[in-house]
Amino acid sequence: MSIPGLLALSCCVILPSGVWAQDASTQTEASPAEVSPPEAPQPEPSQHLILVIGAPGTEEYATNFRTWAGRWEEAAQRAGISCTVIGKSSSENADTATPEGTTEPTAVPSVTPVNAPAITPEEADAAMLVKAIEAQGSAKSSEPLWVVYLGHGTFDGRTASWNLRGPDITAEQLATAGQKLQRPLAMVVCSSCAAPFINALSAPDRIVVTATKDGNQIQYSRFGDAMSTAISTLEADINRDGQTSLLEAWLFASRRTAEFYKTEGRLATEHSLLDDNGDGKGVRSELYVGDRIVDNAENPDVIDGRNAARWHFIRSDEERRLSPEQREKRDALEGQLEDLRKLKSSLPEDEYLTLLENIAVKLSEIYEAAGK
Repeated sequence: MSIPGLLALSCCVILPSGVWAQDASTQTEASPAEVSPPEAPQPEPSQHLILVIGAPGTEEYATNFRTWAGRWEEAAQRAGISCTVIGKSSSENADTATPEGTTEPTAVPSVTPVNAPAITPEEADAAMLVKAIEAQGSAKSSEPLWVVYLGHGTFDGRTASWNLRGPDITAEQLATAGQKLQRPLAMVVCSSCAAPFINALSAPDRIVVTATKDGNQIQYSRFGDAMSTAISTLEADINRDGQTSLLEAWLFASRRTAEFYKTEGRLATEHSLLDDNGDGKGVRSELYVGDRIVDNAENPDVIDGRNAARWHFIRSDEERRLSPEQREKRDALEGQLEDLRKLKSSLPEDEYLTLLENIAVKLSEIYEAAGK
């Protein structure tokens, strides 16, 4: 969230031209042949999208999933985010232009046991997904890895799964694949029976969005339609800061989905959840008015949404100018601002305004430095 009205270093180490080798008694200059050039620092991996399209079952569902996936792919292209797509058939890949930076499923090798028959692409989606998560999550980064599932889900009372071409993948298998992640994770599950994925995947530096409130909401989910619209446009930009946060996208999608059932006169068969504080519980959109928690909410400090408000798939120009370090400082200051707002009624006005000004000045300094 930007602060309207606020004004809009890298360090380098210069190495000496000579490199000295020293033993216990002497110091000599190493010859050029003995000197290895210093390794250039590796840039931090940027955001990456793993887009998973489930087995549709019918052509109607296939059309819907393709449409939703196309919005995510277009959004990734606009944001400059590389994308791995899993679940497209070869004919779809041939007929559909691949956005720049998009990786097809074949770019992620499948796991084939020794002496086992070769796994066809249709059978390999689960294996390719695990490989993609491990590959994209292995490099340490402050930039999120996004995993988005568009499809059907199942729940047998104990285990929740995504319905993929070939073997399905369970919440527990995804949790195992993500155990060694070295970066934040945004998991968006647009399917029926999605809620158990919160229990399996919730952790610090992770945001899990599910289309349902529990594993027993088994009907076809429409949440993916609204979520793909929200993430790819500014229609969901509630605070009008020129970018749509994951919180705003989830709120928009939850409300748009609820409106569908109301307009159609149907009983709602899906209620979305968002978990971003690692407690594995999740929150419903009804606890929000606009993009703020309702005033009468119990224990507002533990209600999810604070972190999701600062994650953006498509970033504004102002946001893109911030370095990861500047963004981290900005987020901490905005957290202080949120805490200060809660104390407004209990502080003398002069004290409140002084504290507010101190935070605003520090925020303006960050944006001013980023604009240079």
